[in-house]
Amino acid sequence: MGEMEQIVFGIISSVGMAKSSFVEAMRAASAGKFEEAEAKMKEGDEYYAKGHDIHVDLVQKEAAGEYLSPGLLLIHAEDQMMSAELVRLMAEENIKLSKRIQELEK
Repeated sequence: MGEMEQIVFGIISSVGMAKSSFVEAMRAASAGKFEEAEAKMKEGDEYYAKGHDIHVDLVQKEAAGEYLSPGLLLIHAEDQMMSAELVRLMAEENIKLSKRIQELEK
């Protein structure tokens, strides 16, 4: 595996872990475990930041004139980043709704 592929897999791995953490946060919130949900959101944000940092490095290289082949793996990494962002937004809303439901049930 080449250097670029390893870099791109770093993005895919990091944002995939972020997405999993966000899903775990929603599941925790649905079970009324809001502290765990918040911890999972924080964990997801940390994973996402790692992937985002790698992505920013690639963008800066390209902006500096270094040609980066836009192969299928890089496109997949971009797609995974966008889906992780969407899952994060959904998780935030899910947690809010779970809290409201729990308050109404009291």
